[in-house]
Amino acid sequence: MITKDVLIVGGGPAGSSCARRLQQHGLDCLILDQEVFPRQKPCAGWITPALFTTLGITPAEYPHGLTRFSSFQISLRGIKFKLPTKQYAIRRLEFDAWLLERSGVESVTHRVTRIEQQDNYFKIDGKYAANYIVGAGGTRCPVRRALFDDQDPPRKKALIIAKEEEFPYPIKDNRCHLWFFEGGLPGYAWYVPKADGYLNVGLGGSAARLKARGETLNQHWNRMVERLAELGLVNNYAFKPLGYSYYLRQPSVQGRIGNAFLVGDSLGLATVDMGEGIGPAVQSGLLAADAIVHGQNYSTVTIPRYSFPSLLLLRK
Repeated sequence: MITKDVLIVGGGPAGSSCARRLQQHGLDCLILDQEVFPRQKPCAGWITPALFTTLGITPAEYPHGLTRFSSFQISLRGIKFKLPTKQYAIRRLEFDAWLLERSGVESVTHRVTRIEQQDNYFKIDGKYAANYIVGAGGTRCPVRRALFDDQDPPRKKALIIAKEEEFPYPIKDNRCHLWFFEGGLPGYAWYVPKADGYLNVGLGGSAARLKARGETLNQHWNRMVERLAELGLVNNYAFKPLGYSYYLRQPSVQGRIGNAFLVGDSLGLATVDMGEGIGPAVQSGLLAADAIVHGQNYSTVTIPRYSFPSLLLLRK
């Protein structure tokens, strides 16, 4: 049995940020993730200047490709306007692997199947044990399923289902385009050019509203592909999108039961308006680490629920 102070299930931004902070305070940690990094992660990859501040670096110090946007081209139910802002886009393939390596914490490729509590320890699959456990495994996090769902079941009305693809493509428009409620979609779609000739396109919508209408996300995906072609943004490309889901931020969430914590998408912290999850993930990971280190309460109330108010303040 490998015994640590803290076991972290999930090596994404939330888990790796939590691990780095814990190690800086002398705790012995281990990260478990079922994927081998670098790994593909569907995500538009929006990053704010505030996140770089949280990470303690400047955008210029980030070692991989970075796209800078001074505005968004927005369509809101067909009403078009330009929103001045200051925003960045990264590729999660690069960003997550960099954060994990930067953490300096050992990571093991392992798919968690069983979590038990015995005495003062959390035990995983009879192989790993620790006094604390942090669930950073996303929407279907095994820590959430094993320890939290009975007391704090997922809120179905907050579930967002999404499809997207990131691929090399001869970019025809270097602007970021966002379409809200286009074609009746209960959500939004995006076109995000990224560094090194990559493009990310996708859409996400409320699972409950789509079901109530008898619609599918595939129907809206097909309409979006047609729209991209009509606008001359993407033509003659055979899409192979990936599907995923996440929960939008709710007014109250239970992120701690005893010495078990949830962070990032396992807790459901994506912003209500933009579904932005990277910033909240990093912040929650740091907050959970601080709670463990200092023996204090764990609360995510300081993490913003909306993206646009902060973006508007970042106008040039």
